Amino acid sequence: MSEFEPHRIEFDATLDGMKVPGLRAEFFRRSEGDRIASVGRYFFGDQELLLAWGYVDEEHCRHNAVRDPAGGWHPAAAGCPEVELIKDGQAVIGLAVRAAGGNWVRAVREQCAAGKEAGG
Repeated sequence: MSEFEPHRIEFDATLDGMKVPGLRAEFFRRSEGDRIASVGRYFFGDQELLLAWGYVDEEHCRHNAVRDPAGGWHPAAAGCPEVELIKDGQAVIGLAVRAAGGNWVRAVREQCAAGKEAGG
């Protein structure tokens, strides 16, 4: 990331066409010859959740990596991450991201998750 320049920050970022309250996306870029490489770093609240990267001229992510709740990273996977929104009725209260090994990593707003089991 140290070789990339900050590009923009999106608060209550959109995933799967739906705005996710509490999701912050930070985007970084760098020139690579005649192309521009891009990295998106996603946080849910204070929890770093996901990196997705590729080139700005590509329609979809080239790779992604999901943060392990223990603090490390799951191995990188090809393509865009598989994401499911976690809802309480119609309200989006969190999201789940599938790591390369198949495990789901969940992030749920604490005030909405109290006493509830997060589904995904």
